[in-house]
Amino acid sequence: MLPTLRLLADGQTRPWREVAAKVADALGLNDEDRAEALPNGKLVFENRQAWALTHLGQAGLISRPVRGSAAITAAGQAALGERPDRVDMSYLQRYPAYQEFRARRGTRSSDGDGDASTDTVTPPPDDHEATPEDLMSAAERENRAGVESELLDRLRALDPTAFERLVLNVLTGMGYGGKSGAVEHTGKIGDGGIDGLIRQDPLGLDRIYMQAKRYSAENPVGRPAIQGFVGALHGQQADRGVFITTSTYSREAVEYTRFLRERIVLIDGRELARLMVLNNVGVQDQSTFVLKRLDEDYFESL
Repeated sequence: MLPTLRLLADGQTRPWREVAAKVADALGLNDEDRAEALPNGKLVFENRQAWALTHLGQAGLISRPVRGSAAITAAGQAALGERPDRVDMSYLQRYPAYQEFRARRGTRSSDGDGDASTDTVTPPPDDHEATPEDLMSAAERENRAGVESELLDRLRALDPTAFERLVLNVLTGMGYGGKSGAVEHTGKIGDGGIDGLIRQDPLGLDRIYMQAKRYSAENPVGRPAIQGFVGALHGQQADRGVFITTSTYSREAVEYTRFLRERIVLIDGRELARLMVLNNVGVQDQSTFVLKRLDEDYFESL
């Protein structure tokens, strides 16, 4: 990770493949080292370089200003200013954002009421005690956490209209507006606080209304915004709605929805990213690994 930071120290935005090639030069890797491949055919060094960029990004030491690129941040420059002998996962633990990222490697469990704040996190197993299944599961969770964070960054960079369309794609991917229903994007100036409509049946008797807010992480949705959405539902003579944001919700907003006659579901940025990964919206499968075990039935049948 340290060679990567040093390479980006000039402040330029560089394509990640250029970063990988220059870091390989700095490390003195020969052609054989660079050509070493994983069982799935991907190059080992490029895979590790992508891993390093992900972890540096989660700590806030680099950013991804352009697709497939990397640039150092002020925090990254400050880290280099400390002249560390090594930058690894232990070093990155000093950054709260990285601690949160690592915590998300754990297994989430919810009490089922849809409130993400009640999720608990089980730490990943110690590598020395873990089975191959444990290690694969931990790797999948770490990959998922990284992808979810990258998704949130991309969502916050979308224009409002594109974000509204994306949210409707997610809801469609979850099965809403199925074969006989429909999903309609209604967001525009003067939309009355309704950005989307989901018809769950051919006649449109079963409707769910949606509002989407693309906010920064530091700008939580407050109670007034939820009250405005409830007012918009009243204007439609509706009693069900979904409010989706890229940020979070204030405690007052959450408490307010719990005592409403109307059924309002709140989806924050982390949950939206999780749903996108779960329903393959904005992501794609990269690799598949298969673990083998002895077939005792086969030998008993001989």
